[in-house]
Amino acid sequence: MSRHKPTAAARLRRTLTLSTMVLALSGCAAQMAYRDARNLIEKDQVEAGLLKLQEAIAADPGNAQYRATWLQARDRAIMRYLDQADRQMAEGQRALALQNIQRVLALNPQNERARGALRALDMAERHDKLLAEATELADKKEYDQAKSKVDIVLSEKPDQPRARALLRELNEKNPPGGAENQLAKTFKQPITIEFRDAPLKQVFDVISRRSGLNFVFDKDVKADARTTIMLRNSTVESAVYYLLMTNQLEQQVMDANTILIYPNIAAKLKEYQETVIKTFYLANAEAKLVANTLKTILKSRDVVADEKLNLVIMRDNADAIKLAEKIVAVQDMAEPEVMLEVEILEVKRSRLLELGVNWPTTATFSPLISSGGSTLTIRDLDTLNSASIGVSSLQAKITANKTDGDSNLLANPRIRVRNKQKAKILIGDKVPVITTTVSPGTAGFAQESVSYVDVGLTLNAEPTIYLNNEVAINVSLEVSNIVSRIETKSGTTAYQIGTRQASTVLQLKDGENQVLAGLINNEDRKSGSKVPGLGDIPILGRLFGAQTDDNQKTEIVLSITPRLVRNLQRPQADAAEFSAGTEANFRRKPDVTVRAPVLLPGRSPTPAPEQPQAPQQPSPSPQETGTPANVPLSTTQPGPPSSVTQPPATAPAAPAPQPQAQQQPPSAATPVPPAQNQ
Repeated sequence: MSRHKPTAAARLRRTLTLSTMVLALSGCAAQMAYRDARNLIEKDQVEAGLLKLQEAIAADPGNAQYRATWLQARDRAIMRYLDQADRQMAEGQRALALQNIQRVLALNPQNERARGALRALDMAERHDKLLAEATELADKKEYDQAKSKVDIVLSEKPDQPRARALLRELNEKNPPGGAENQLAKTFKQPITIEFRDAPLKQVFDVISRRSGLNFVFDKDVKADARTTIMLRNSTVESAVYYLLMTNQLEQQVMDANTILIYPNIAAKLKEYQETVIKTFYLANAEAKLVANTLKTILKSRDVVADEKLNLVIMRDNADAIKLAEKIVAVQDMAEPEVMLEVEILEVKRSRLLELGVNWPTTATFSPLISSGGSTLTIRDLDTLNSASIGVSSLQAKITANKTDGDSNLLANPRIRVRNKQKAKILIGDKVPVITTTVSPGTAGFAQESVSYVDVGLTLNAEPTIYLNNEVAINVSLEVSNIVSRIETKSGTTAYQIGTRQASTVLQLKDGENQVLAGLINNEDRKSGSKVPGLGDIPILGRLFGAQTDDNQKTEIVLSITPRLVRNLQRPQADAAEFSAGTEANFRRKPDVTVRAPVLLPGRSPTPAPEQPQAPQQPSPSPQETGTPANVPLSTTQPGPPSSVTQPPATAPAAPAPQPQAQQQPPSAATPVPPAQNQ
């Protein structure tokens, strides 16, 4: 028995049949998956529906409908999850917000908004930890460290409400002083010091021994320089500040207790003065405007404005950077915005009355053609009579028509506009106007250009928002319509446009309504066709003529109400006005608040009866009297620097017996025992 091998044609038919069956089965599977996906999406099972759609796309990759449905469903789900995450983050439900963000990233790992939300979530958690640490430090009365942590939060997110509230609380408990640097607590110690023509380094040495501060001098500071300083009830900070200012010196803080003193000259400033680079990320202000402000006020040269990223980079000393932070904080505020609720009403009333008889105004007489159909000759005119002259048909028309028309055009747009920005509302049409331009010369050709004219109702509004919640609005209203259409000799179409305009400036309070009316157009037209003489008879004249009465009245009413969305908030007093140092140096002077008097040992705050002056004794050293080093310092040096005496007492008390102290060498400036408040 012989077996026949299939031919090539049979193999091809078998392959085509199998391919067709596979395609049919895959098509059925794709349709079933697509149908199941739509059902799941309608039941709000988005993730399962998207998986089914992916199965349909895999079964039928060339079907554009499947892919379009998958993209639309995915984008809608992503937008919904992101909106839910934003609301949950605002309400403090961060765990739920994180779940929605993760669902978005599962659908589209490259979604930048979801990544940004994840970064914002991490930042919020880090800010919570910093604020919690700042609160603990504030409870321990460590206000400076607490402020530093709050400043970190506000530098990353200036509108953080908890950080702003905590900063206000810290400022109330510990108002910021005028010092340029917050050194050790000993920098704020009270001091009373008097030196006349004393060596500068000797004065610093006395302050150093009693305050605990370390002073390091540049080699170019003159060792024989002498100074005079008299301060009562002041602070160590003030003493250092005035010594530097009166001797043309400058300081550089090395650490919390060490200060470098050097001459205030350009070469030394360039060598010692450290610079800081600060980047200001602006949320509302323009980078170019902020950069110009910093250059003008602070005279800073190294200021770069990045308009693309809307940030400003500044390089200057620490004092200038601190001033720049305050200036930027005041300038980088959101612009005011207002919502304009506009209601425009156009009332049009038309009355048309046509009444009378339209009598024929002409009659035509013509000789009739002869019955034979031949042309009339002059001889035929001799035989003309009433039977051979024809008259054209005469018609009379009776007209009795009255047309009344009332129409109302109402527009109620609501438009949100920023301060001092123009808003435009157009309700109407753009009418094309064709202009033909012919080139000169015999071989010239005509060229047509089309321009458009706004016809309808046009409203322009420009608000100016004031701090007292009042809004000044520059309003311009124009109502136009096409009166007639004109055809030029060249075939160009032109339009005659009628217009009514009104411009004014209003100043309204927030929520106050103002109605602008009176744009009235009243047209009263009368026309008639009468039989002369008979048509002028009262009442009966209507039978011998026709008259048309056309009365049209149009009125425009504009109602406008501003509602403030956001207004400019006045900054706090310390942010609007603060010390900026001198023209040559931004270092601010120390705090000048009034302090209680510093009393010497054994003195009473109330005056005592006068007693005989005791003989003056040399002042014992602090080590001999056992006075602690952190009490107020009182040093007096009248006359030559080698002469050190105690300050005169106005109400001395009976001194307790003291051991006789050895006389100090005349070259040493010995401080008097510090005063203690009773």
